Amino acid sequence: MAILDRFSIGVGDRFAHQAKAQLEACILAAKAGVDVIPVWNKSNREHAIIGSEPSQVRAAADAAVAELGWKLPYFCDADHINLSTVDRFLASCDFYTMDVADYIGKPAEQASIDAFVKKHSELLGTTQMEGAGESIEITAELLGQTAAKFLFAIQEAGKIYRTIETAKGKGTFISEVSMDETDFAQTPAELLIILAAIADEGIPIQTIAPKFSGRFNKGVDYVGDASQFAREMALDMAAIRHAVASYGLPRNLKLSVHSGSDKFSIYPAIYASMMEFSTGVHLKTAGTNWLEELIGLAEAGGDGLALAKEIYAEAFAHSAELCAPYATVIDIDPAKLPSPAEVNQWTSAQFTSALRHDPRSPAYNSSLRQLLHVGFKVAAKMGPRYLGLLEANEAVIAKNVTENLYARHIAPVFLGQAPNS
Repeated sequence: MAILDRFSIGVGDRFAHQAKAQLEACILAAKAGVDVIPVWNKSNREHAIIGSEPSQVRAAADAAVAELGWKLPYFCDADHINLSTVDRFLASCDFYTMDVADYIGKPAEQASIDAFVKKHSELLGTTQMEGAGESIEITAELLGQTAAKFLFAIQEAGKIYRTIETAKGKGTFISEVSMDETDFAQTPAELLIILAAIADEGIPIQTIAPKFSGRFNKGVDYVGDASQFAREMALDMAAIRHAVASYGLPRNLKLSVHSGSDKFSIYPAIYASMMEFSTGVHLKTAGTNWLEELIGLAEAGGDGLALAKEIYAEAFAHSAELCAPYATVIDIDPAKLPSPAEVNQWTSAQFTSALRHDPRSPAYNSSLRQLLHVGFKVAAKMGPRYLGLLEANEAVIAKNVTENLYARHIAPVFLGQAPNS
């Protein structure tokens, strides 16, 4: 049976060239005393933009594992799939992030809602959240409202899960339910009700991705109250523990943190909660890898630096088009974006200092970083020209990819160390 270990990290790779460098970071973690399982994830939208196929993600992961002699499990994630997109991932993937955010708020049949509320009267009243030092209160009104809001979405997840199970066989893949790409954070009480519904639907989820409060902007630090996030994380973990004991969900069920790269200010809270509850987390870090490729190209100088500047100029010129699909997860101040003419005069050190996520550096520019984060479409259109420079500068790029993933993500989240910028 496919089992996801306690600690795992989503290592998205837009252009399928950094699998080896990413796996090197997991090897460094093993040498430091913690096993972190790599999960190569790529969404249908990213495949469409890049012009790639899930089989290429699998091939890159398999090649890296073979070359580096990795003996622990690893997975390929069909990220943010639904019924209309799942088929293209069935042959290559063994991890499925079932995204049902678009179905939240669509009402299920009233008979289904009534049946759920009647079945789960045990949720009513006060439930002490063991380990969190708090209790949650679920009224009849809250139970009914939550069922009305989420039950249809969870039924949709059930349809996706059964489609995958029919094609691949029971127990051969990891299941995740994702509802992070929605407008409002789910409360711990809502999460407990959602987990009861998932259990009723017969989905053996090993990870769940709720929406947390605060902003998880692409490629930059968490924006919000870190102490409030810490409280939510502890209560969510307590709710998961309670649901596992009550509803027979997999014992290794854990939280999945989407857009989790570069969220340095909440990594201590994630680590502390994992230690408190003796549980794990799945941290998704897709976009940060692409930015490290750009940093590596700029650091290499010459044609690499020239291409990085060209990508910035194109992203600047088409910023409205590039940013529109990501409007809810980026905060770019146009006044802080340097002109392409200015960037064209930059040295390698100036470009990398502006892009590299080091909040202590006065040169770091979060607006530039976010624009380039969504600017991978520009590189995708360059095709072989971009990929050729990745290959020509593999050594310097790989160094940046490995160091970023290990020192700034794995070490603080799974080892409790301060991020190394």
